[in-house]
Amino acid sequence: MTTRPDRSGSRIDHLNVAVPDLAAAVAFYEPTLASIGILKMLVIPADPATDFPAMTGFGLADVKPYFWLVDGGTVGSNMHLAFTVETREEVATFYAAALAAGAEPLLEPAVHPEYHDDYFGGFVRDPHGINLEAVCHHPADD
Repeated sequence: MTTRPDRSGSRIDHLNVAVPDLAAAVAFYEPTLASIGILKMLVIPADPATDFPAMTGFGLADVKPYFWLVDGGTVGSNMHLAFTVETREEVATFYAAALAAGAEPLLEPAVHPEYHDDYFGGFVRDPHGINLEAVCHHPADD
């Protein structure tokens, strides 16, 4: 039996992404991420007295928010964000949900052997210009 590398985790605890319009970003990300089990978990209102921006956190239920949208910012150039999923079907589900929520298609779900033999990803551009991906690192028969 061949042992595959474990590609399941990282040391990133959370990520904040600045967006120019938080309400529009949440309207896109909430259904798109829910399609792969990532839910809106926490809404923090702006605090004008301290210049703290409004934020919305997404994550796995009963765990923690780890993906945050922060209002009033500018999206960085060439930004790419990939979400790991367990099955290739989830990649297709994410891709379809993102398109339905207003994303621009970039690359339909497919194997990308330039990364590794079992890298199956689907790529879209969100309404703020971020290149988003859902990726499964398992072979088709898993």
